[in-house]
Amino acid sequence: MDDYLARIDAAAPEARWPMVRSWLYSEPLPLFQQLRAERPVLVLPELTFCTALADCNLILTRHDVFGVDLYVPKQGTYFMAQDDTAAHWREKSIMKAILDFEDIPAMRAWVGQETAQRLEAAHGSLDIVPHLTRTVPAGLVQTFFGFDGANPKDMIDWSYWSQQDAFHNQPFDAPGPVSAADITFNREKASVMMAAYLAALVAGRAAAVKLGSEEKDPVSRLLRLSFSGGVRFDIQNVIFNTAGLLIGAVETTSHASVNALAFLMADQTRFIDARMAAMSDDPAEFDGYVFEALRFRPAFPYFFRTCHKPTVLGGGTPHAVRVPEGTTVLAVTQSGMFDAAGFDRPETFDPTRERTAAFTFGLGLHECLGRAVAAAMLPEIVRQVLRRPGLSAPSAPDYQGTKVPQSWRLTWDT
Repeated sequence: MDDYLARIDAAAPEARWPMVRSWLYSEPLPLFQQLRAERPVLVLPELTFCTALADCNLILTRHDVFGVDLYVPKQGTYFMAQDDTAAHWREKSIMKAILDFEDIPAMRAWVGQETAQRLEAAHGSLDIVPHLTRTVPAGLVQTFFGFDGANPKDMIDWSYWSQQDAFHNQPFDAPGPVSAADITFNREKASVMMAAYLAALVAGRAAAVKLGSEEKDPVSRLLRLSFSGGVRFDIQNVIFNTAGLLIGAVETTSHASVNALAFLMADQTRFIDARMAAMSDDPAEFDGYVFEALRFRPAFPYFFRTCHKPTVLGGGTPHAVRVPEGTTVLAVTQSGMFDAAGFDRPETFDPTRERTAAFTFGLGLHECLGRAVAAAMLPEIVRQVLRRPGLSAPSAPDYQGTKVPQSWRLTWDT
């Protein structure tokens, strides 16, 4: 195993985080193994990098100490850019109620049918990122969340630029093919376009609701709640939270489904086993393959927070470090999911592994709002792709210098 710590310590301070950041994406598991054993709280000039399961749990559940300050410039007053506020408490509760668990089977059936139809129409070759892993989630948003009349390409762009700016355009991120300023500009432009669309959509639905419409889409239900005066949830809240349904549904689903597929297809035995499971009519026999693949290759290898008051990480161990107020802290949850303190035989791929302990959908106050929808949509997309006969990938997914897959052509027999 490479001695990562020796190389980090020998480097100039300003070179250390770029080195770690490169390894984080190119050879994460051996890097994490050494850090967990020898320096689980790695202090760098730009941030503190935490790889132990206990510290990941602490950072993500102690929202009074580790806050989401870095989201505020990107998401404004949206509740996910707030910690334990009245708005967060109320709006997340409302949105959880709007996303009925009872609708999940119908959503999964729709995703399966739509994915299969797109694959069938492709006649054996498809760039799945623009034509499947982004378009199917966008279609689900249109069909089940009531985004009538929206252009799917526009919806994909709105989600893409919002997530690029919030998750991949932070001060500690490496420069990419699009400058930081241009990413922010594109996100702001997308936000204006999305707001204009949603304002018109909400105005039309509001008129229909007042005339007695009994439509059950999320926008209509939110409007009824707003008009009732029973809670503090005005029209602006309806627009903001409807936007959140789209932003959260598309790009992350695309990224995660490509990661899971790429990991499953990278090993022949794993690929064959996953394909056999995908052929079953019972999704429960298959879903574990996707979620275990995402433990090895998650869409987000870390979650970032800002320390609000001096706090000890690595407490009770020889590696304890007192983190000062204002420090950017990365909870490296990909590493946490390979910590033997919480995961039995962590290096083993086990599709029967109990998955609620994983960080696939985050943890704590900021756990993914749409996790139940994603937990059905994501494996169903992967399942339908794996059912194609003679499926192969001539090359690896193309990230085009970004942190998310932009293109990946797959082929199969027709």
